[in-house]
Amino acid sequence: MQRGQIIQSLSGFYDVNSEGKTYRTRARGNFRKQKISPLVGDWVEFERQETGEGYILKIASRKNQLVRPPLANIDQAVVVTACVQPDFSTNLLDRQLVTLEEKHIRPIIYFTKGDLTPVTKRAALTQVAEDYRKIGYEVYLDWQAFLPSSIAALKADFSEQLTIFMGQTGAGKSTLLNQIDSNLKLQTGDVSQALNRGKHTTRKVTLFSIGNGLVADTPGFSSYTVFEMQLKELKNLFPEIEKTGINCRFRECLHINEPNCAVKAAVEAGHIRQSRYDNYVQFFNLIKAQKPDYERKGYSKKGRK
Repeated sequence: MQRGQIIQSLSGFYDVNSEGKTYRTRARGNFRKQKISPLVGDWVEFERQETGEGYILKIASRKNQLVRPPLANIDQAVVVTACVQPDFSTNLLDRQLVTLEEKHIRPIIYFTKGDLTPVTKRAALTQVAEDYRKIGYEVYLDWQAFLPSSIAALKADFSEQLTIFMGQTGAGKSTLLNQIDSNLKLQTGDVSQALNRGKHTTRKVTLFSIGNGLVADTPGFSSYTVFEMQLKELKNLFPEIEKTGINCRFRECLHINEPNCAVKAAVEAGHIRQSRYDNYVQFFNLIKAQKPDYERKGYSKKGRK
């Protein structure tokens, strides 16, 4: 029996890297009965067959996982965000950041298409980048396409990490990865002017070895539809709201309608970005309106674990 990590999943086959070699495997039958599906990023134990194929026998516990994209054991995520084509959206960016915070995945924000951005829009985007840096996020924003110094700094972050690339379709994830490692030659697509969305060009999830780490190129997406966190957890997934919230009058303040709320005061004073608070309120209401997914959360039909 050998131990390795799944680096690619395609049509029921799982490519597992073990001690520098890659083995093509299948999942054993009882995984399906247990409703367990191997994910790219999983550490597994597998057995090689004389035919050359192997069978996954055991999946190690995951430290985290994402459903979209389907990945496990992620250390950090590069959130690729276009300045234009498609237009920048604080709402979409914050949806992604909240999802990553909930999964304990370190976000890195990388703005693309700065060279295509009209001069009239650059001051506002510069302020956006600075506001997110103040929160504590690592942010890349250059008006020159793929500035070599930024590419080198980003690549240095990959060492001994499993890094995913994610972001709105058409933002340029595959193009950025091709700039980081020209040997990848990933397929890229044009942005549809009619839909203001990119064509889906990434068809599978694969881990590539880059910069002494593993990097995933993942299918694009336009939005998240379901928040997995509980309502009371949301406020702690906005770092600046969590930090400011300790000064609220009420310990369990949700920063919505409560009096003497330090967070709302900070928004009014300009210390917390208005769009961040607006998105927090929107996400709060979305979670409140969601029907509970008992199967995902591990509840019985009576609502008990």
